[in-house]
Amino acid sequence: MASTVSPSTMAGAPEPSPLSDRIQNAADISVIVIYFLVVMAVGLWAMLRTNRGTIGGFFLAGRDVAWWPSSVMLPILGWIFVPIYIKAGVMTMPEYLKKRFGGKRLQVYLSILSLFICVTLSISSDMFSGAIFIQLALGLDLYLAIFILLAITAVYTITGGLASVIYTDTLQTVIMLTGSFILMAFAFNEVGGYESFTEKYMNAIPSVVKGDNLTINARCYTPRADSFHIFRDPVTGDIPWPGIIFGTPITALWYWCANQVIVQRCLCGKDMSHVKAACIMCAYLKLLPMFLMVMPGMISRILYTDEVACVVPSECVKHCGVEVGCTNYAYPTMVLELMPQGLRGLMLSVMLASLISSLTSIFNSASTLFTIDLYTKVRKQASEKELLIVGRLFLLLLSVVSIVWVPLVQVSQNGQLIHYTESISSYLGPPVAAVYVLAIFCKRVNEQGAFWGLMVGLVMGLIRMITEFAYGTGSCLAASNCPKIICGVHYLYFSIILFFGSMLVILGISLLTKPIPDVHLYRLCWALRNSTEERIDIDAEEKSQKETEDGVDEDYPEQSRGCLKKTYDLFCGLQKGPKLTKEEEEALSKKLTDTSERPLWRTVVNINAILLLAVVVFIHGYYA
Repeated sequence: MASTVSPSTMAGAPEPSPLSDRIQNAADISVIVIYFLVVMAVGLWAMLRTNRGTIGGFFLAGRDVAWWPSSVMLPILGWIFVPIYIKAGVMTMPEYLKKRFGGKRLQVYLSILSLFICVTLSISSDMFSGAIFIQLALGLDLYLAIFILLAITAVYTITGGLASVIYTDTLQTVIMLTGSFILMAFAFNEVGGYESFTEKYMNAIPSVVKGDNLTINARCYTPRADSFHIFRDPVTGDIPWPGIIFGTPITALWYWCANQVIVQRCLCGKDMSHVKAACIMCAYLKLLPMFLMVMPGMISRILYTDEVACVVPSECVKHCGVEVGCTNYAYPTMVLELMPQGLRGLMLSVMLASLISSLTSIFNSASTLFTIDLYTKVRKQASEKELLIVGRLFLLLLSVVSIVWVPLVQVSQNGQLIHYTESISSYLGPPVAAVYVLAIFCKRVNEQGAFWGLMVGLVMGLIRMITEFAYGTGSCLAASNCPKIICGVHYLYFSIILFFGSMLVILGISLLTKPIPDVHLYRLCWALRNSTEERIDIDAEEKSQKETEDGVDEDYPEQSRGCLKKTYDLFCGLQKGPKLTKEEEEALSKKLTDTSERPLWRTVVNINAILLLAVVVFIHGYYA
């Protein structure tokens, strides 16, 4: 009967691997249980120590987070973009555009686009990639694993706000790094060291290269000659070097400097020195995946060549249940094969930590976007308590929509997750990056130019994305029929075209229309970042009218509340804090927009930034 078929089976997912038996032992299970208990304890601690009864407290952790757990940023974000965002006094990226340009359509468009990306790219792909490991390790049904993870994630995201998310992320980062270093050591030991690794990888060719009535070219199963080089041929390279130098920074600019998930962590830093220190730490951490993930994945091809490097569709189906290849299973297969009992449980915890860390970040930021930028447009007189409740309820809706989207991720792009994520990033991100760059560095840009630049960029990106989805990206065995005029350009090259094309539209329309007076731009763009003059918001009249409509705050006498109700308010962060005086409100507002630094620590982070750049240049030069 149809009712007996699970969703994962319908999507073509493989049956649970026999390797799943290896995770079902006391040592591994104990590690997993202890891990979750510790994570929940940290989340509850962070939840109770912060003021979550205000919008700033829930979404920005009251700007009271130190540098060491806010570690997902880049130096350019900390030195250039964040000072502008903080001086502007915003909590979301669309909110910045509203202050910078005025009007509503930019803020609404960016909010909707960000939420769309959250569902189609971030949440669904994270759940799918994490579920691959869980399904292989535990033998759980794909959707049961997803449901359990979402339930755990939602509990401390909904209750704890950003502070809970950040501190649990910090714990999970430590666990991920520890487990990844251990696995890397096991992997290199198994393969015989680095030199042996580079030699054996080039000879890692599967034993079955014929079958299914296919003529398979040798390049489809032979490792690339440039496998150990970052800079590859500009025409034939799978990742061409001009795209690395000019295209990757564009999508990175969108992700790191204009992405709510990332920027929100910067906005909650104690001061600019903490923000910059976090950016430096993040940049160092961004150097590790090549050694902790990419190289171990390559070693997995050496150790399990027939499984990981399968090329004949029927062989791939036999090993992992999909025809296009089993590279997604390289890392989890190595974990379950190489790691001893207990450490396998730790590594499963690492993968769960990675998944939950990403989901909590995205959930909190998506909630902020919906509540601040969209819901307040519908409910202009919504109270702070109502906004907090709506933000939490939206997370439940977001979870349901994301689960429904997972089957689309499984079947799109022939099941190749990397093509799915890269296509969305390259086709939707560059126009947004162009708007933020010009908004900060070119005060002549106005709302008309920004809006129509985004619209032109969106149309160009959607044409490429939809056409590519319709025809498919093709594979080494079968080329795509997508028209060359649309799909013939590498996606990194396309992102360059899209970025500068959007810039030209933005600048052209802005120069043909009326500029924004400086009185509306103080501390909103780079040229006026240090201005001390009072800024008059472009929508000042609208805000004044809203304040008049709102009237005086209602001051009803506090009613007696039972113990159960008080416990509920405490758990959800809905308890009322002490009423602030006018002076206290001004001090709080100043704290949220303060970008000052102590001279000593400013010097320390600047020196460390220079050392960081030297290390980055060396690493790229060595592997170029």
